[in-house]
Amino acid sequence: MEIIGEIQTIIYRNETNSYTIADFETADELTTVVGYLPFVNSGDTLKLVGKFVEHKDYGRQFKIDTFEKVMPQTLEALEKYLANANIKGVGEALAKRIVNKFGEETINIFKNEPQKLAQVKGITESRAQEIAETFMQNWEVWQIVGFLEKFGIGAEHAKKVYDLLGKNAIEQIEANPYILIDIARGVDFKQIDQMALNLGINYDNEKRVESGIKHALIRSTYNGHSCVLKENLIQYVIELLDVQKENIENGLINLRVNNEIALEERKKEEYVYLYEFYQVEEEIAYRIHTLQKAKNMKKIPHIDLELKKVEKDSKIELSDKQKETVKLVNENNVVIITGGPGTGKTTTIKTIIDIYESKGKKVVLCAPTGRAAKRMTETTGKDASTLHRLLEIGKFDEDSFYKNTSNYEGAPIDADIIIVDEMSMVDMFLMSYLLKCIYQGTKLILVGDVDQLASVGPGSVLKDLINSEQVQTIHLDKIFRQAAKSKIVLNAHRVNSGEKFLSKEEEQTSEMKEDFFFIKGNNEEKMLEEVISLCTGRLKNYGNFDFFQNIQVLSPTKKGLLGTKELNKALQQKLNPNIDNLPEKVSQGVIYRVRR
Repeated sequence: MEIIGEIQTIIYRNETNSYTIADFETADELTTVVGYLPFVNSGDTLKLVGKFVEHKDYGRQFKIDTFEKVMPQTLEALEKYLANANIKGVGEALAKRIVNKFGEETINIFKNEPQKLAQVKGITESRAQEIAETFMQNWEVWQIVGFLEKFGIGAEHAKKVYDLLGKNAIEQIEANPYILIDIARGVDFKQIDQMALNLGINYDNEKRVESGIKHALIRSTYNGHSCVLKENLIQYVIELLDVQKENIENGLINLRVNNEIALEERKKEEYVYLYEFYQVEEEIAYRIHTLQKAKNMKKIPHIDLELKKVEKDSKIELSDKQKETVKLVNENNVVIITGGPGTGKTTTIKTIIDIYESKGKKVVLCAPTGRAAKRMTETTGKDASTLHRLLEIGKFDEDSFYKNTSNYEGAPIDADIIIVDEMSMVDMFLMSYLLKCIYQGTKLILVGDVDQLASVGPGSVLKDLINSEQVQTIHLDKIFRQAAKSKIVLNAHRVNSGEKFLSKEEEQTSEMKEDFFFIKGNNEEKMLEEVISLCTGRLKNYGNFDFFQNIQVLSPTKKGLLGTKELNKALQQKLNPNIDNLPEKVSQGVIYRVRR
C-alpha cells in the first residue's frame, strides 16, 4: 500500500547503510516506519510504498519497500523541511524568515532565482548561492533514489552512488548501468543487467560482457577465492549473459589491457584475478621474500646452551622436533610452525619467547581475532593483541578495504620478533597489511593449523605459503602424553586422517578425560532440548562447568530452531528469565536483561 506523510522524529539510523526507524505522521495517524531512507531528515514529506506488519516486541509498523520524496505541501511543512535539510547556516529562525518572505514561491526561488535569497535578513549574495546549491544538491540526490528504485535497486545504495558520481549520476548510469557494479559492492548483478537491457544495451555489448566477468570474479571472492580457473570463469559467464565464448575472450583481453584483471599460468592452466587481488598476492610474495633475505640481525649465539637453560628453568623436556623448531627460528627471519592440536605448538612458542626475552629482545604476540588473542595470552602468560589493533586499522569499509590496500602504509611495529597465532584465519589483505608494517630484520613466526578455521576473507595464506615450499616450515606431529589423554585431541587427528571417532571400546581401554561427546540426532526440537539440558546442569557431572564462565554454544547458522537467534532466546529463557521483574531493554528484537 501507499502512504503519504511527514517524518516527525528519527528514532534510529544506521549511518553505514541508512536503515532508519522513524515516527511518521499521515493525515490519519502517527505510525512507526522502518526501512532504508538515505538523506531523510525530520520534516521531510515522503510517499512510502510498503505494508503494515506486526512486530512482536514493537507492535504495528510500516515496512518500507520503496519511497519517494514529495515537496512539502504546506508553508509550515516547508519551513520545517528547510530547518532540517542539512543546509549549513539555515536553522529554524532563518527558515521562518525565508518562507515568510517568499511564501508559495519559495521552492521556485531556490531553483530558478537563488540571488533573491539575499533579500532575506542574514543572507549575503554569496551565501544565497551556497544555500541554493545545497538545496538543489539534496533534491538531485532524491532524483537518484527514485531513478534507482525504478530498477529495483534499493535506496541503501543511493548515497554511495551520489558520493562517487555526483549530480550527473543519472546520465552516467544511463550511459553505462554497469558502473553500479564497481560502486555499490553487493548489488544484484541481475537487477543492473536487466536495467541495462531495458535501456537498450545489446546482449553482446562490451561493457555488459566485461561487467559480467568482473561480477563473476567478485562472487568468487565471497567464497574465499582470490582467483578462478579461466575455463570455469568463461563457462559461468556464458550461462550468466547468454553470449558466445568469443565475446568473453575479447572482454578478458580488454580488461587485461586496462589493468582490471590479471592472468597467471600455473601447471599449464590459466587463472584469472581481479587486478587488485593479484597485486596483493604479489605484494605478499615480494615482502616475504625480502624479509627472508634480510640480514639475520636477531640471531642468538649458542642456542643449544640457551635451550638447556630454558628446559632447566621451566622443568620441561622439549622434544627433538621442538628444539629443531627453536633453532630454525634462530637461523631464519621467516618461519612457519604448523601441526594439529596437542602437538606442542604452545610450549614451543613459550620457549621462543623465554629465550629471546632473556636476551633483551622485544617479542610481540598477535592473532586475527579477539578470542584467539585472549587464548594466546592465557597459554603464554604474555599480552597478545588482535592484528587489527596491532596494525591500528580498526574497522574499515569493505570497499575501501579491497581497493585501497595498495595505498596503505601502516605504522611500523616496534618488535624484534612477531609471532602470529591462528594463521589459518588470516586472509590475504590482512597479511598484506601486516607485512607492510614489519621492519627489515624483524623475525616473523607464523603459527597455525591448515585444518582449523579458514579465513572469512579471500585467500588461504597459511596453506599457500606452506605449499609453496618457499618458506621454512616445520610440522609438529607428535601428540604429547597429556594431550593424548584428551578425546578432543585424538578425535581431531582421527577426523583429519579420514577416520571415525574413537569407539566406546577404545575409550574404555585407556585413561582418557571425559571431554568429548557426540550426540547424533535428526529432530530439531529434541536437539534443542539436548543443548538446553547440557547448558543447565548436565555438564557439571564432568567438571565445574558454569554456563556464564566456561560454556560456549556454536551453531553454523543464524536461522532456524537451532540457529544462533533462537538458541540465544531459548537459553536466555532458561538461564536468565526475568522472574523478578527487573528493568530490561528491548532493541532490534533482542531482550537485554540484568544477569541474576
